[in-house]
Amino acid sequence: MKWIIPIVLLMIVASLGSALYYMMKDRGNSARMVHSLMLRIGLSIALFIAILLAHYFGFIEATGIKVGTN
Repeated sequence: MKWIIPIVLLMIVASLGSALYYMMKDRGNSARMVHSLMLRIGLSIALFIAILLAHYFGFIEATGIKVGTN
């Protein structure tokens, strides 16, 4: 999981960058920007679900930092 999360985050940023590139290049005349943004949303949802499942099955664990207590 140490390597999967950063790789997927880089893929999300790359997809966002490609959407920006297609927005500037195509001037709204193609659907490539929409496809890049849909890919970004899909990767984000998949990463969120993967993190939840990894925590549930014990592949990752909480750090022990107490939130909201003194």
